Amino acid sequence: MADKTQIVNPIQVQKFLSGVNYPASKQDLMKTAKSQGADQNVMDTLKKLPDRKYDAPTDVTKEIGKLT
Repeated sequence: MADKTQIVNPIQVQKFLSGVNYPASKQDLMKTAKSQGADQNVMDTLKKLPDRKYDAPTDVTKEIGKLT
């Protein structure tokens, strides 16, 4: 069966990234989101991001936009 993971809206993801100190790695983003109570869809979306440094929340938003 196909992967049923939904790519979530970047605004939903940003709710769980408050407190991230940019620049941040993909691992930093995932760690913060998890500590903020992100659900599985948010975590799966972050997991699909390229493994690089993100300089600002807009960088994260742009990458999520490329996933859809």
